[in-house]
Amino acid sequence: MAALAAMPAVAVIGAGYFARFHLQGWLAAGARVVALVDIDQARARALADAHGVEQVHDSIEALVASLPHTPVQLLDLVLPPAAQAAVLPLALRQGLPVICQKPFGDSWDEAVRFTRLAGDAGVPLVVHENFRFAPWFRECRRLIDSGHFGRLHGVSFRLRPGDGQGPGAYLDRQPYFQRMPRLLIRETAVHFVDCFRFLLGEVVAVSAHLRRLNPAIAGEDAGIVHFEFADDTVGLFDGNRLNGHAGSDLRRTMGEMWLEGERGVLRLDGDARLWWQPHGGREAEHPYDNGGTAAFGGAVGALQRHVLSHLMHATPLENGAAAYLANLRVQEAIYHAHASGRRVALDGFDPTDVH
Repeated sequence: MAALAAMPAVAVIGAGYFARFHLQGWLAAGARVVALVDIDQARARALADAHGVEQVHDSIEALVASLPHTPVQLLDLVLPPAAQAAVLPLALRQGLPVICQKPFGDSWDEAVRFTRLAGDAGVPLVVHENFRFAPWFRECRRLIDSGHFGRLHGVSFRLRPGDGQGPGAYLDRQPYFQRMPRLLIRETAVHFVDCFRFLLGEVVAVSAHLRRLNPAIAGEDAGIVHFEFADDTVGLFDGNRLNGHAGSDLRRTMGEMWLEGERGVLRLDGDARLWWQPHGGREAEHPYDNGGTAAFGGAVGALQRHVLSHLMHATPLENGAAAYLANLRVQEAIYHAHASGRRVALDGFDPTDVH
């Protein structure tokens, strides 16, 4: 696909909880959002009016019918996985670049099918995996590249968003969370699979123990996952959606992290501050731009600017669908490790063989 000559006009499909962050990100990046699609017309119109979007449609079919008269160059699907199968293939058939929210697909097989459809159509398909674009993870990557840590030893993340207790858990924001048969790993920890890969490279093996603490939900909401990487580095994800952590906004960082190397330890706290403790020395705050009060440190907008740069200037793309399958393969290995009670090596692991 040829590079776009100007900032594209965007159509956003889905007006649920997370759509407002997408709209804010597009507008901040200078893109024009020209249409919003949602079956709930009242919700869509309220969101459109709040963000200056003129056109509102009740279906992807209605949007497609309007395309000869609407200058859309990019489709942004802000949909839960159960809704993607009815929309994504039709979106890809328009020949326009598509961004799809995660979880990507309702299953491994569906994600592979979507990726193949995009490849066959020659259409760029990007997964909206934004956590790696949070400023604290970008700063960690910069420090790694500069040799700040020396040899890396590993990373640990303690997830504690504190939003999963009681029969009303998630109902005010994303109620479908309660019905997901796989919750913690598929919906949340996959962010950290991606971030760990971003920081430490490809996963060699995983071990896992998952739990359901809140009986009101269908899936797991707590778990511990051990990651092995090349060069004998390791990762630990300790996730629990019921308890909180020390921070003024529990959803800003979702928890706390420790990134360790031979020269010291970098700690991310719940207020998005980074603290560096050199080996044998005292901990002190590491100054950097943490995004201020922007939601998730501005990660949504940063991902969108990254995609715009790719479409307009052919800069490398970090999160295309084909590359994102690596995260889902690790995700499936984690579930298999828990179910089998065994360490699962990624070399030769095929998710289609374990269902």
